[in-house]
Amino acid sequence: MPAPRCASCHKARAALRRPRSGQALCTTCFCASFEAEVLHTVVAGRLLPPGAVVAVGASGGKDSTVLAHVLRELAPRLGISLHLVAVDEGIGGYRDAALAAVRRQAARWELPLTVVAYAELFGGWTMDAVARSTAGSGRSRSCCTFCGVLRRRALEEGARRVGATHVVTGHNADDMAETVLMNFLRGDAGRLARGGGLGSPGEGGALPRCRPLQLASQKEVVLYAHFRRLDYFSEECVYAPEAFRGHARDLLKLLEAARPSAVLDLVHSAERLALAPAARPPPPGACSRCGALASRALCQACALLEGLNRGRPRLAIGKGRRGLDEEGSPREPQPSGPPTSEPIPGF
Repeated sequence: MPAPRCASCHKARAALRRPRSGQALCTTCFCASFEAEVLHTVVAGRLLPPGAVVAVGASGGKDSTVLAHVLRELAPRLGISLHLVAVDEGIGGYRDAALAAVRRQAARWELPLTVVAYAELFGGWTMDAVARSTAGSGRSRSCCTFCGVLRRRALEEGARRVGATHVVTGHNADDMAETVLMNFLRGDAGRLARGGGLGSPGEGGALPRCRPLQLASQKEVVLYAHFRRLDYFSEECVYAPEAFRGHARDLLKLLEAARPSAVLDLVHSAERLALAPAARPPPPGACSRCGALASRALCQACALLEGLNRGRPRLAIGKGRRGLDEEGSPREPQPSGPPTSEPIPGF
């Protein structure tokens, strides 16, 4: 049976049915529709004002590749300029190939690229060194916790180096739904309260961040990359299989099979969530070490690095954080893992 006509142009044969709406579209119309929806998200949410210098978090994966490609197409209409910022976490046998994909993208699209490395920013610590440090502490599954916090800090620093006014990341709807599920399952009221919206306005001196693909499903991101023939890196991080996020992803797939709208329902529920006054986290202050926004004496990045430098990686994770807060001002760090003894830099 031949494919139906495209429901939009009524000329070409449809190449797919959109996963959520079931609308049959040809390749050209699907890509145009996807780009128009991202444009609407950016404009309606007032995410990127004209004249913005936008640092695009580029990992080489499908999401950041699609984001960079779409924003490059929309940049003339939005009046923005783009700069790719990639983070080298120091993961042997993985990150080098991903960075090679980013460099190919930058060359093909004629976009400037800046790479910042954990080893440079965090006193010699790489993710491989973190993994070795946490392996004997019962915290090997926390590699993604360390990496997520440190990568966010590294991306902020990279964006400042290139003079960016805004930071964008490629998180899609499935990513955000998984995060909502994880925070519910962990009972993390503070993160649930901060999880709504399309980004953060840039409190405490931080650069404004946004997620233009937040309402796009992972399936459609993959389809867009396929039809546009985008070159991206598709291997999973070597530390990802042990992450708690994998359990949330499996649960989300079961929910989506029973209720196709489950992903966007979770995303929108986070936007509308309101906590009782007693459950709301205290107003954030400034980190005593680096000055970044923090709800305690040390921000999460500095607390994690302090635990690593003391040889106590669990110090800043979960209940272990209480010990760090009770000790007051941190002692002079004693490096135990990285190949250098440089102090933790300020940001």
